Amino acid sequence: MSADFAPIVTAANDPSGMALASIRDCVRAADADRTRLYLRGGDTKAFYGQPSNGEPLDLRPYAGIVEYEPTELVITARCGTPLAELESALAQRQQCLAFEPPHFGSAATVGGMVAAGLSGPRRASAGAVRDFVLGAVLMTASGELLHFGGQVMKNVAGYDASRLLAGSMGILGPIVQVSLKVLPMPAAETSLSISMGLRDALVQMNEWGGQPLPISATSWAGAHLRVRLSGAAAAVQAAVQRMVSQQGAQVLDAEEALAHWAALREHTDAFFDGDEPLWRLSVPSTAAIFEFPGRQLVEWGGALRWFKTHAAPDLVRQAAATVGGSATLFRARDRSIAVFDTLPAPLLELNRRIKREFDPRGIFNPGRLVAGL
Repeated sequence: MSADFAPIVTAANDPSGMALASIRDCVRAADADRTRLYLRGGDTKAFYGQPSNGEPLDLRPYAGIVEYEPTELVITARCGTPLAELESALAQRQQCLAFEPPHFGSAATVGGMVAAGLSGPRRASAGAVRDFVLGAVLMTASGELLHFGGQVMKNVAGYDASRLLAGSMGILGPIVQVSLKVLPMPAAETSLSISMGLRDALVQMNEWGGQPLPISATSWAGAHLRVRLSGAAAAVQAAVQRMVSQQGAQVLDAEEALAHWAALREHTDAFFDGDEPLWRLSVPSTAAIFEFPGRQLVEWGGALRWFKTHAAPDLVRQAAATVGGSATLFRARDRSIAVFDTLPAPLLELNRRIKREFDPRGIFNPGRLVAGL
């Protein structure tokens, strides 16, 4: 194997085990005393979910890329590994996390990325975080390490618990290590802007969704529909020419385009400014326009609707439920309002049973996802 394609290992397998042993000791002591723990990494997503409840347990000391095999498109890292460090290692080999996870701050960690389960602008075309989790190591309340999945896409040995951890908000325990599928960076990428209202934009995005176009991201706000094309150079160029001639699209400067999609991913776009609550509605892309007061931004071909609005929570949730979607109170000063939709009784009981298996005394991030978990 040539040096250019040799596996990269930036952290040994922690022979002393000091960082992991320290985490295990804290977990066992908390379980014995029934002390609640707040599992934390860089705290860049502390605003997300219900308020933290418990003694902080910092998982950042257990960090490092354990193994990276570019030819196999797999990277394995510990929970405290800075997300920026992992992405930098991938970029050196022209590879990336295709779901474009938001950082929300320079201290973001790999464990926090998986626990939060959030994806960026490319999610509609590439998939979500859970689709790229190949394997994980979870620490139970007794300090036992459970290994799920592996380092290949097809793994049929038992229940796919590794993907269950994505978006679990840490309620099942520390995700001490994770293996992720990575993808090559696109060979070519171009972004365009089209002036049109929301109704026309929703129709246009759904029409594109049924066509063989290399669309990797879309967004609409302020009467402007923006679309990003990624893939083979010939395919991107053909799509650009088509959209310019048929929709009157304007090609964006490369730096402007890069800044736009990064601002959407990190919520630094001006849309996200202000004190109004920020709602995230996941709905069918064909759903009609929601008439809430305030501002709206649309992503994922119409399937993700962001609202900055003071509309009543029940009104927002009911509107999403009516079309078969869900509503999340993503950011708000009032943390007493439920962040996520109420789970149906059978689903809530199933989640309780799963949590009891890993965390019988309920010490890990209690209530962080929903009340009662």
